Amino acid sequence: MSGLWDSTEINGMRLANRLVRSATWEGMCDEDGRPTEKLAHCFAELASGGVGLIITGYTFVRPDGRQMPGTMGVHTDDFAGEMQAVTRSVHDAGGRICMQLVHVGGQTNAQNAGRRPLAPSEVDIDQYDETPEELTPDDITDIVAAFASGARRAKEYDFDAVQLHAAHGYLINQFLSPLTNRRADAYGGSLDNRCRFLMEVYSAVRAAVGEDFPVMVKLNGSDNLEGGLSEEDAVEAAKKLDKAGIDAIEVSGGTPASGPGGPVRGKIKAGENEAYNLGLARGIKKAVSCPVMVVGGFRSIEAVEVALRDVDYVSLSRPLIRQPGLPAQWRGGDLSPAKCISCNKCFIGGLKEGGIYCMVEKKLKEGRP
Repeated sequence: MSGLWDSTEINGMRLANRLVRSATWEGMCDEDGRPTEKLAHCFAELASGGVGLIITGYTFVRPDGRQMPGTMGVHTDDFAGEMQAVTRSVHDAGGRICMQLVHVGGQTNAQNAGRRPLAPSEVDIDQYDETPEELTPDDITDIVAAFASGARRAKEYDFDAVQLHAAHGYLINQFLSPLTNRRADAYGGSLDNRCRFLMEVYSAVRAAVGEDFPVMVKLNGSDNLEGGLSEEDAVEAAKKLDKAGIDAIEVSGGTPASGPGGPVRGKIKAGENEAYNLGLARGIKKAVSCPVMVVGGFRSIEAVEVALRDVDYVSLSRPLIRQPGLPAQWRGGDLSPAKCISCNKCFIGGLKEGGIYCMVEKKLKEGRP
């Protein structure tokens, strides 16, 4: 059994404990993706709150891979100063920070992407707001290179690691899923072909940052969707990554089309519906040798400690929006569960007001019902 407060290493990255802040859209960047002082403060607060590793919100590697406003971009060298301010704020507070890299593929719209969305196949499905344009082989090559350039920049800006977003219906996941990948070339059909884009991205990123820099992945253990990535295929993809040298796998599940099996679920309370991806993570952990993280509905320290019997790290998202100091609270002896009620109004408020925050907590502080 792994101890929650154990100090550990992932490819030389020393972490103070086994709690991870899972990637969460912050909405605190300028229109072009440039990080702001508000974002640096957000990360510094998380680091001071005692979480072992902070994973940034999904950071687009090309402008046409952006989904939501206020998202951070790593597609240009122009943001170097602001990026270094972000990492400095975390390191000054004693924390570690990993940049999550993404291209959202068909899971965006022309307004946010600046063009018709790109995806593995031109399919009209519920997962997409618009019917995307099929990627050409040259497009694929260019996007792989964009992931590598983004990883190189992250390392130059003193991020401690990078994570590839291969979950939640975004581009890498779209290649993995038979529902969104209907290609007849080397990138479609068999599982080996559907894994090709993921493995090319990983290989290019690894070449860009070197063997001694942590490269992780967020992987759906299942799309929880008929015709999507199955649990069995996800395990095989994890095995391929493990064999290739991935440093850690964070297991999630679902897409926006997965209904009650989606990535962000409501009505999660301590002792009820917690740890909803733990079964998927256990299956992957049994198949790989690298560290495995699990995210999804953790609200109590009891559920965290149960999960750590089978996996190496537990990731939290929404609880740390309301309580960035929750890890320090638990370590200090107050074992009260997270106050998050899973209403998801934090995202609604963040879109309206230029940055994610807990609307419930704000009302309480203001004395409003």
